[in-house]
Amino acid sequence: MDQPAILLDIDHATVLRGDRTLLADFSLRVADGEHTAILGPNGSGKSTLVRMIERRLYPLSPGDGRDPVRVFGRARWDVTELRRLIGVVSAELRRDLETVEGLRVREVVLSGFFASLVLGLDHDVTHDMQQAANRALERMGMLALADREVATLSTGEARRVLIARALVYQPRALLLDEPCTGLDLSARREFLGHLRELAQGGTTLVVVTHHIEEIIPEIGRVVMIRDGKVFADGPKAEILGGDALSRLFDMPLLAQRNEAWYSARVA
Repeated sequence: MDQPAILLDIDHATVLRGDRTLLADFSLRVADGEHTAILGPNGSGKSTLVRMIERRLYPLSPGDGRDPVRVFGRARWDVTELRRLIGVVSAELRRDLETVEGLRVREVVLSGFFASLVLGLDHDVTHDMQQAANRALERMGMLALADREVATLSTGEARRVLIARALVYQPRALLLDEPCTGLDLSARREFLGHLRELAQGGTTLVVVTHHIEEIIPEIGRVVMIRDGKVFADGPKAEILGGDALSRLFDMPLLAQRNEAWYSARVA
C-alpha cells in the first residue's frame, strides 16, 4: 500500500523575536488525511506556528541551506500554488478584515484567489472564479448572504465566510487557528458541524486551539505544545485520557468523553 503524502513536515525549526524564543527546535510531521488538533495554552507558540506555516514568519536557517518547513514535500512555494494545497483561516486575517469599511462577503471570498485582503483594480476576476466562489459560499451555507457587508455578519457567519475564502481553490487541507473564538455555544456547535462535513468530505483539517471542546470526532491525533515545544503527541484518547492535560495547563483537569466528543472540567 502506498504511504500517504506528508502534508506538513517541520524539522527542528526555531523562531525568535528579539531575544525571545517563540518556537524552540520544533518538529512536527502531519500526513495528508491525518486530521490533527494542536492544543496549547495562550502563549505556547500556537499562533507563531500558524504564521510560520503560512510564511508570515520564517524560522532560523539551520546553516545547511535547507528550509526546516515543508508543505507537501516542498519548502518554496508561490502563494497561489500553496493556497491550492492548504487553506489558512487565521485570527490575524479575521482582525485585518474588520478594518476594511464596506467590505462585502463575495469580495472577501474572491480575494482568496489573489492572496489579498480586498480586490484591487489589477485583479481580473474571471467567470470561473465567480463560479468557484459561489460553490465555496454554498458549501458553507453563505451564498444567500454573498452581497452583505461583512460588518453586519455574526461572528459565526464571518468565520464561515473565511473558510469559504480558503475553499475557493478546493485545497487538500485547511489550517484553522482558534476557529471558535467569540462563538456562543449554539454557533460553535453549528460551526463545528461544518468542519465535520469538510473532514468527512476529504479535506484534511489541522485545528489549532486551546479548547478541547473544539476537537471534533474526526480528529484522531492531538499534539500538545507548550513554551514553543512539543509537549505531548499521540492518539486523541491516549493524550486526553492521561495527566498530560493537567500538566499542559498547570491545573488539575479531567477530560470527559460524551460519545465522540471531549470536554474538560476541573478535577
